[in-house]
Amino acid sequence: RILLTLPAPAADAKTYELRIYITAPGKLDALLARFRDHTCKLFEKHGMENIGYWVPLDADKGADNTLIYVIAHKSRDAAKASWKAFSADSEWKEVAKRTTANGQIVAKVESVFLESADFARPMDAGNGKGAPRVFELRTYTAAEGKLAGLDARFRDHTIGIFARHGMTNLGYFHPTDADKGAGRTLVYFLAYPSREAAAASWKGFRDDPEWVKVRTASEQGGKLTAKVESVYLTPTDFSRIR
Repeated sequence: RILLTLPAPAADAKTYELRIYITAPGKLDALLARFRDHTCKLFEKHGMENIGYWVPLDADKGADNTLIYVIAHKSRDAAKASWKAFSADSEWKEVAKRTTANGQIVAKVESVFLESADFARPMDAGNGKGAPRVFELRTYTAAEGKLAGLDARFRDHTIGIFARHGMTNLGYFHPTDADKGAGRTLVYFLAYPSREAAAASWKGFRDDPEWVKVRTASEQGGKLTAKVESVYLTPTDFSRIR
C-alpha cells in the first residue's frame, strides 16, 4: 500500500465567510457585472480579501440564479468593521442605487462565518490566471456527537486519499455560529480539471481499498455523517481562484 504523507498545514487564523446570493429572476448577469466592476474592488478597499467566486453548474442547484463566494477577514471583529464601512461607502451607495433602478437584483442572501479546520491549509485566493477548473462545495452534517470522528478521518486518511486520486484539496472549515451548524458541520472545497475528471476521481476514491478499510473501521460505532450535500461550481471570470 502506498502511503501519501502531506506536509503539516500552517495555522490559519483568518475568519472566512461563505456567502450565497439568490438573484431575482433574470438578474444573475447583472449581479455578476456589479461584482466584477465594483463590489470586489470595494471589498478590498475595506479590508476584505476576495478568495473565490462561483456559479453552480447544474440547473437544480441554481445555475441561473446563484452566486456563491468566499471572502476572508483578519478576524470576526474585522469582518464587522469591514461590512459597516462597505455599507456606508458613498461609492457603494451610488452603485447600489444605479444598479437597482429597474428592480432589486438580489432576492436572498445567506452568510456563514467559518474557521479553518485544524488539518486545513489557508485557502489561498490565487492570481486569477490559468484554465478554469471545476470546483465542488461539499457540506457534511455529522451524526450526533460524531464531528470529532469525522474530522479525524479526514485529517488522518481522507485528504491524502483524495490527493492520490487527483482531487485538489482547497479549504476545510467549520461554521462558527450555532444557528449555522457549529459543532456538527464540515464544509470543504475540492477542485478538478473537469467534470469528467471529478467523476473518475470519486469512483477511484470509493473503490480504493484503503478508503474501504478506513470507512469500515471508522463506522463500527455508527455512521459519522447524517447528511451530505454537494454542489459543482464553475469560477466566474473575475474569480481570483481558478
